[in-house]
Amino acid sequence: MPHKIAPKIELSIRVQKVLEQIARQHSTEYRLVVRASLILAMADVAGNHELTCTQNLDRGTVCYWRRRWIELTPKLMSAEAFEISDEDLRDLVLAGLSDLPRSGTPPTFTAEQIVQIVAVSCEEPSNSQRPISHWTPTELADEVVKRQIVESISVSSIGRF
Repeated sequence: MPHKIAPKIELSIRVQKVLEQIARQHSTEYRLVVRASLILAMADVAGNHELTCTQNLDRGTVCYWRRRWIELTPKLMSAEAFEISDEDLRDLVLAGLSDLPRSGTPPTFTAEQIVQIVAVSCEEPSNSQRPISHWTPTELADEVVKRQIVESISVSSIGRF
């Protein structure tokens, strides 16, 4: 059974340069390095099968990132046509290589609320008129509700924070 031929990835000189920088930087997140290397390899090699072997990745991963890059290409071409700066081009490429937002419920507590809860836990309980020497999760949950940091919070959530 013949294999489908994967669409060719065409990279402009500027985009290729940005991808090479991302792939070589030691400070870049590993997942972004792998994805940048994969896109560069896609520009050199046409087939997904060969990429799965040489990049040591799952075929689904290779197909997914080829499709994502093909979807990003018109945006990149448009950005280059408007002669955006190298920094902005890099940001656009990094956004294309980054994970998409995941589904699920939004967080129950904001980062600010969590910081305030942790700050309360660093205070002495006696400052809050609590007759204890150390915060327990139950006492801390009661205190943050009393201070109106949150409407309600479970003891297990306090324990995680």
